[in-house]
Amino acid sequence: MMEALNYIRGAWCASSTGLTVENRNPANREEIVGLLPRSAKSDADAAVRAAHEALPGWRSLPGASRGDRLLQAALILERRADEAARLLTREMGKTLAEAKGEALRGAAILKYYAAEGVRANGEQIPASDGKSLLYTKKTPLGVVALITPWNFPIAIPLWKLAPALIYGNTAVLKPATNAGLTAAFLFEVFHEAGFPPGVVNLVSGSGAELGDALARHPLVQGISFTGSNAVGRQIAQQASRRGIKYQLEMGGKNAVIVMEDADLEKAADAVVSGAMKSTGQKCTATSKVIVMQAVKEQFVALLLKRIASIRVGDGLDAAVYCGPLATEAQQQSVLQHIRQGLAQGARLLCGGKQPDDPAYASGHYVEPTVFDLVTPEMALACEEIFGPVLAVMEAQTLEEAIRLANQTEFGLSAAIFTRDLASAMMFTNRIEAGMVKVNAETAGVEYQAPFGGLKQSSSHSREQGRAAMDFFTHTQTVSISI
Repeated sequence: MMEALNYIRGAWCASSTGLTVENRNPANREEIVGLLPRSAKSDADAAVRAAHEALPGWRSLPGASRGDRLLQAALILERRADEAARLLTREMGKTLAEAKGEALRGAAILKYYAAEGVRANGEQIPASDGKSLLYTKKTPLGVVALITPWNFPIAIPLWKLAPALIYGNTAVLKPATNAGLTAAFLFEVFHEAGFPPGVVNLVSGSGAELGDALARHPLVQGISFTGSNAVGRQIAQQASRRGIKYQLEMGGKNAVIVMEDADLEKAADAVVSGAMKSTGQKCTATSKVIVMQAVKEQFVALLLKRIASIRVGDGLDAAVYCGPLATEAQQQSVLQHIRQGLAQGARLLCGGKQPDDPAYASGHYVEPTVFDLVTPEMALACEEIFGPVLAVMEAQTLEEAIRLANQTEFGLSAAIFTRDLASAMMFTNRIEAGMVKVNAETAGVEYQAPFGGLKQSSSHSREQGRAAMDFFTHTQTVSISI
């Protein structure tokens, strides 16, 4: 059993409370994977102050030197990817193959931002007097607080930490409690990579207590959050009162449209992958599929055939496609959405419950579930479920399908399957989503491209790629008269 600590000023330390929290394996509640500190506001304060003290030295380093630390971390994470994957699977439940892929993606993110240290970060502008040197440059915000969820406990912390660090900021990470052991592993990587004390800091504990303390701390100059809309709104209010930068990535209700001319086999593969991998616990997961009436019967048959072959179980088993939900609360929330769907008149085509086999009794399992006859006013059509539940809707035209896809408060990801360029272009022009795909699943993003949503999915900034520079820096305009 692993016992994790906070990481402050380059050293591992217990919380000021001396209290711990158990993290249990969602595939087997009897197994305690490890213990985490239950930190207090004083621990968050210590981490922020450590970051503040380290800031002058870190920001004054050449970008190439900061990049060297990130590259070293990438190489260590690559070497330890199998170890990281096994811990991630035991802590939050996703399959070992997905966990290994996430660890390697984390290494790729670090490598990408390591190279940012030697890329251009400003521009020269012609001065009106023809003599002065006028240019812009990017400068760090200062100390940034990063609050991350449990569903991607390697990738999301790193796609916040890596750009924050390469652009000269120092950071405090507050991970979700039920992904805290994986976060501690990442900080072992940073420690081994030789980051100077205080540049990266980790505090684990209650989101309500630590998140509030970080958002209110007078030395924090930016806060990046991924999680629920309710918490995101609170962070936005606190950050706005202080006049600091904030960045929010929140929910999604992602639709796929399947046209009459689509490659139905390809579409069915993509919808199942988007809806059921990671047990649907992705903000970009496919949550509803809107099918043209002429091909609906054929498409649904293909869909159900694929879902029938899905194996549910412990993610450490290589044959498993769909692991447990991450927590009991998440499992109960998904089951409640299923009951609500039935009560509102949707037709259950498969799944809909915890598996009957006693072998599943000790884990947070829910069968892959598909509903038909879903109408726009139902919760299944507009609320984020964050589980292996797919709603099938019917449309007569592309215009109707786009309207149904947009009929939600969220606007994160959407996709269409069609062979017709005009249909694809109409979709990309009218869909209300930050991530738009043609003939590909809604889930999955590339680290070198901007990521973010519209409407209530985002605070309208973007993560990843070079877009991350916009959040983690200020633009400074310099004029030098000759």
